[in-house]
This record gives sequence, structure tokens and C-alpha cells, in this order.
Amino acid sequence: MDVLTHGLLGGALAQSCGRKNETRAATTVGFLAALLADADALIQSSSDPLLTLEYHRHFTHALIFVPFGALLVSLVLWPALKAFGHPLSFRRVYLYAFLGCATSGALDACTSYGTHLLWPFTGERLAWSIIPIFDPLFSLILGAAMLAGLRWRKTWPARIGLLLAAAYLSAGWFQHQRAENAIRATILQRGHTVGRLTVKPTMGNLLLWRSIYRSGDVYHVDAVRVGLGGAGRVYPGSAARAFNLSRDLPGLSTASVLHGDIRRFDLFSDGYLALHPEDSGLLGDVRYAMLPTSTRPLWGIRLDPKHPDAHVKFETSRRMPRQEIDRFIEMLKGAD
Repeated sequence: MDVLTHGLLGGALAQSCGRKNETRAATTVGFLAALLADADALIQSSSDPLLTLEYHRHFTHALIFVPFGALLVSLVLWPALKAFGHPLSFRRVYLYAFLGCATSGALDACTSYGTHLLWPFTGERLAWSIIPIFDPLFSLILGAAMLAGLRWRKTWPARIGLLLAAAYLSAGWFQHQRAENAIRATILQRGHTVGRLTVKPTMGNLLLWRSIYRSGDVYHVDAVRVGLGGAGRVYPGSAARAFNLSRDLPGLSTASVLHGDIRRFDLFSDGYLALHPEDSGLLGDVRYAMLPTSTRPLWGIRLDPKHPDAHVKFETSRRMPRQEIDRFIEMLKGAD
């Protein structure tokens, strides 16, 4: 999720386990510790754009990293707290840092992006897809609870906030199941055979979901709106032919850098690859688009078969015309 929400969850959890005279220090340590995992964004290479994708949500988000991350945060913050006159022991600082660090990977696994939560025991990227990458209501719940606890120097506001946050995640799981059931019923009506299916929430809400499934060599993209009751409503979307390396780039050497980069991007995208519908030179991740019914990807890699031994360029596109914004709002409201 976004950096602020990570900090709010880490701060709230540490605050909920703190002592009255340690409320502010515990919240500060937990908040900052929860941000450490996203330091993986600093792993970059000017010559290899895909390096940052490979290490995003990687080992710093793994459960095994939590005690080491907490130690690193403690070694930095304990002297700083002492310098400001706070008599917090190293053991207490480590406890709050541990709680903050422990939230990062688990929270990111609740989104659809994919997180190496169980690295190095498995290379699988966990993505439970029960909450958007950015959700203002979820952040507001945590922020209000954390600030109330700081204001009154009590632990109960943070504990209530954490319970409400857990309930919100549970609601996300429930909505995910409803959206998946709705699209499976539609798939059955279409007579399609599903190879794989992904259902994920759209930005900032738990009402409108994006569905991507593969039938044969075609990806079908639809939007599913699930309200507070009744069956979900499916908005039919676009379709895109699944990328096939031997068909779409015949003759490309398996020893080339381009071939290796495509394989790396395929792993990052969990196999959901298709050429951009308006730009055949851009290989996109079909899982993400600005409009939930569109196959125009949010990001992709630029293919250049004329230079097979050069690394690909990573490109993003967050362009959303006014017409698509209006369409998104109408689907979010459940309009015809």
C-alpha cells in the first residue's frame, strides 16, 4: 500500500501495545519502522530498468526480515530518543520497531501487486487482492485512531482502530468472493473455459472490481460492481490476445538480453502479458489499467527486436481521458 498507510498501521500497532508514558515514542518508532520495507525502492540501476521491479516487495517485505529490520531501526532510533531525553530502553524500542516492521509485508500481501512474504522459502508472490493499493477509508480509520491515542495518551483508541481495520479487510475478502462468484457465473454463461482468473479491487474502493481471466489464448477483462446486497453486476470489457514469445517475436535468440528481460517481466506480471492494443511495440501487464474494463496497460516494457542485446525500457501510462473518468464513476455507482 502507500507509504503513509504503512506508517499509520505500524504506528497504531505499536501504540496499542505501549505504556501510557511511552505512547508518543512507541507510535513514532512503529510508524518509522513500518516504512523501512519500502526502502527497496532505492535498489535501482540506470542500465537495467527491471532491477527495481524484481526487488520491489522482495526480501525487505519477507517475514524473515522483520527481526533484522527491527534491529536496524532500533540501532538508529534508540540513540536519537535518548538524545531527546526519552528514557526508553533499547528492549522497548526494539519491541515497537518489531511491531512496526511486522506490518509491512502482511499489509502489502493484502493488495493485488504481489509480495515475497515467505521469501526465501518460496519464490511465490502472495497477492490476496482484498484491498486496493490506495484506500482512503482504510487510511482514515488508522489515522484517526492513532491521532486519538496520541492526543489522550491511551492505548484503547489504537486497539479500536485496529479492530475496525481488521473488519475492513474482512469486508474486502467478502467483497472479493462476491465479485469472483459474479464473474464466474458470467464466464459460465459465455461458455468459456477458464485457464486462470484474477479478481482485484479498483483504486480507492471495495465496490468496483477488475476481473481478468484467460480462455484459450485470450485475456478477457471485465468490471464487476458489488454493492451492499444482491448479485454483482458485470460490465463487459475488452479482450487481448495473450503474448506468445515464439509467435510474436519469432527468431529471437534465447541467449539475448531482450529474451531474458521478457522472461523477467513475465515473472513480475505473473504471466499476464499482452501487447498494448494501440502500440504493438509495448508489452503490457494486463492486470492493471486505469479503467477496469480496458486492456490498455498501466505499465509495460518497450520491445526493440533490432537491439536484442540491450535492456528494455520500462514505461508507465496513467492517462485517463475525461470520458473514461465518467465511465468509471458510472460503474462505481452501479449505473446502467
